[in-house]
Amino acid sequence: MSEQSNTTRVVITGIGWKTPLGDRIDDVWERLLAGDSGVGPITRFEAGTFSTNFAAESEVPDLSKFFRDPSKHVDALINSCFTLAAAARAWENAGLGDPKTQDVSVEGPASLDRSRLGIYLGSGEGPPDFDNFATINLRSWDAEARAMDMTRWAHEAYERMTAAREIEQEPNQPMSHLAEAFGAEGPCYNCLTACAASTQAIGEASEVIKRGDADIMMAGGSHTMLHPLGITGFIRLTALSSHKENPRGACRPFSIDRDGFVMGEGAGILILESLEHAQRRGATPLAEIVGFGSSADAFRITDIQPDGEGAQASMGQALEQAGIDPLSKDANGRPPVHYVSAHGTGTSENDSIETRGLRAVFKDNAPSIPVSSIKSMMGHLIAAAGAVEAITCVQAIRTGKAPPTINLNSPDPECDLDYIANESRDLNDAGGVEVALSNSFGFGGQNNTLILKRFSA
Repeated sequence: MSEQSNTTRVVITGIGWKTPLGDRIDDVWERLLAGDSGVGPITRFEAGTFSTNFAAESEVPDLSKFFRDPSKHVDALINSCFTLAAAARAWENAGLGDPKTQDVSVEGPASLDRSRLGIYLGSGEGPPDFDNFATINLRSWDAEARAMDMTRWAHEAYERMTAAREIEQEPNQPMSHLAEAFGAEGPCYNCLTACAASTQAIGEASEVIKRGDADIMMAGGSHTMLHPLGITGFIRLTALSSHKENPRGACRPFSIDRDGFVMGEGAGILILESLEHAQRRGATPLAEIVGFGSSADAFRITDIQPDGEGAQASMGQALEQAGIDPLSKDANGRPPVHYVSAHGTGTSENDSIETRGLRAVFKDNAPSIPVSSIKSMMGHLIAAAGAVEAITCVQAIRTGKAPPTINLNSPDPECDLDYIANESRDLNDAGGVEVALSNSFGFGGQNNTLILKRFSA
C-alpha cells in the first residue's frame, strides 16, 4: 500500500437511495425506525400461482422529478432508473448541484474536475424482455418435431426484440447512465459479486481515492430481480420465504421460524471524497470510511462456509484497516463497534453463520453490540443491499439511533446476540454511534465488510 493510501482519508459527503420505503433520506429513515414494512403482493407481473407471490417493490421513478432533461435516459430500464434517482438525491445532498434545475453533466462547482470524478457500482443485470422472449419461444416451437424451429425463432426475434432493450440489460448500463448524467470522466467500474456487490463497490471506490486516482467517487449499486425468471430461480433454490398468509411478517431474520428471504429492489448511492477535496469545496462530511475487508469462502456457490470463516476474514480485515481492536473496551466498558448492520437475510444458514462469525471476531464483546437487519422491512435488494445498508450506518451515526429487526418474535437459540428485536433503539444515552460495521455476503462465497466512523477533524 502506498504512503498516500495510508494517509488519505475518505469521507462520505452525500447519500441517496431508492427503496421499497421511498427515496427521501429522512422519510425512509423514519419509516425504518418505526419498523414499517415495504413488503406486499407482487404487482410487477402476475404472480398468483407462484409459491412466493410477494416482495418489496420500489416505485418506478419518474426521472423528470429528478433531472432537468431526462430524455437522454429514455431507454433506461428500471434498475438504471433506480440508480439515477438515488444518484440525483446523493449529488444534491453533497452540495454538488441540483439535477432538477441544472445540467449537472457540465454545471456544478467550478473546482470540480470531471476527469477526477469516477463511478464504482455493484449493479445487477436489467430485467429481461420476458414477455417478448416467452412469446418468441412459444411461436417458434415445432410441436410435431418436438424441437425449436430456429429459423422461425430468428424471424420472430427480429420482429419483436430491440437492440436498445437488449443492451440495457447489461449490468454496466446503470454505470453508463450515471457517467452521462453527471459527466463522470474518471475511473468507472462495475462489479457483480451477488449480494455483496455494492458493499464491495463502496470499499473499492474508497481505495481508488486513497491511491490518488480520483477526488470524488459515486459508489453504490442497484438491482431488481422482480420478474418471472428472477423469482422462479430463487424459488427453485428454496431461498425465498413462502409465508403467503402474512407477507409483511415473512422476512424473519434470526427467528427460529425463518424460512427464507423476501425479494426487494432499489438502489443506493454514496458520494465519496478525499477529505482534502471535500474541505477545499466546503463540503460537510457525514461520516468517514475507515475500514474495508473482502474475502472468499472458496466453499460452495449457494452455501456459506459453515464456521463463517470468510465472514470472519472480511470483518477482521476491515477492523485491522480501521485500527480497531475488536476485543477492546472504552473507559465505560463499551465495545469499539456500536452498531452492526447485519447481512441478516432470514435464511436458516446465513443468520446462524453470521452470528457465529460475529462471536468469533468480537468474542466477549459480541453480546454487547446492537445488531439489526433492515431486510426484515425492505426485503433483500440483492446487489443494491449493501449500499442501502451502508447508508443505514451513516444515518445511525448521524442520529444515534438504530433500526430494528422486525418480525423477531421467536428468537433462534443459535442466534443469541442483541438483534434489536421489533423496536428501534436510541443509543444516545449510551454515547451514540461513533463506529458502525456493515456486512454483506453473496452467493458464490463473496464476503465484504465496511467500517464507518463519525467524522472528526
